[in-house]
Amino acid sequence: MATVTGVAISSIEASEHENVDMTIAPRADKDEISRVFTRIRTAALAVVFAMIGGLGLFLMTAWLLIRGGPHVGQHLQLLSNYFIGYSVTWGGSIVGFFYGAVAGGVIGWSVSTLYNKIIWLRQR
Repeated sequence: MATVTGVAISSIEASEHENVDMTIAPRADKDEISRVFTRIRTAALAVVFAMIGGLGLFLMTAWLLIRGGPHVGQHLQLLSNYFIGYSVTWGGSIVGFFYGAVAGGVIGWSVSTLYNKIIWLRQR
């Protein structure tokens, strides 16, 4: 029983000494990690959002056309107020792909730029 208590005490003492030595290192590691991982590549995020936006609008339009019904795409047709030439047709789905890609790319670029500026301000 004495050896178990002795082991427990020595492990507590060892952990106390490790904490004293490690208090400076985590802060340095955190700063280094924050410098490496904080920036987002603007072009990469813009391309990803463009693909999601373009494919998303194309697939939504195609799904409504395949599904059919009496009022096909009644709500999605409202996008024609913003996207000139868009309609809930097969041709309109191609036009929607390009509009969705442009809108998604602009949104991705804007989010990335804003995020990077905030990170830049925090690191100053």
